[in-house]
Amino acid sequence: MRFALLAGLVSLASSVSATALTYRLEANEKACFYTNIEQANAKVAFYFAVQSGGSFDVDYSVTAPGGKIVLDGTKERQGDHVFTAQSHGEYSFCFNNEMSTFAEKMVDFEIAVENESRAQLPSRQGATPEQTSNLEESIYKLSAQVSTISRNQKYFRTRENRNFSTVRSTERRIFNFSVIEGLMMVSMAALQVFVVRFFFQGARKGREGNVGNV
Repeated sequence: MRFALLAGLVSLASSVSATALTYRLEANEKACFYTNIEQANAKVAFYFAVQSGGSFDVDYSVTAPGGKIVLDGTKERQGDHVFTAQSHGEYSFCFNNEMSTFAEKMVDFEIAVENESRAQLPSRQGATPEQTSNLEESIYKLSAQVSTISRNQKYFRTRENRNFSTVRSTERRIFNFSVIEGLMMVSMAALQVFVVRFFFQGARKGREGNVGNV
């Protein structure tokens, strides 16, 4: 039974191909990433989240072979989509930050491709079809639970990165405001000294003129 479970998990892992990346999207930049779907009717999972930069939003689009738009959105903070690839070929996943003039964005994304056909578990001597079917369903339930945990981890990681980015931006603004306030105070003090000296110099010249007249 242990061998059947291990073989089933290995076969499930080999039937899924995934790519997880973190990309720094510069201001006014459009970046595209490509994956090749070898079989039609394959399930494609596409997840992305803007971790930092600007208002934590980005434009995105998914294009099928032939130029057909499968998914698109504007000013989205994150997305979690699953679609069926109607045809095989090269699919493009693009992020567009042309709306931002100065802000760069840090984008985490993952592309996973899985065939719809389920992997066949090796049969064990003496095992009934019901036992094999129950084992197979348990494996797929376990896989779904692991996927849910992974998505929750990504969600909390995104929240943590965004909160940290907000705190860092607030600290930078407070520091800049403190520096500007200090410079203004020094400037006002220097201006007051200059005005006082100007008044005293004017009064001294007036006295000297009156003494000369006498």
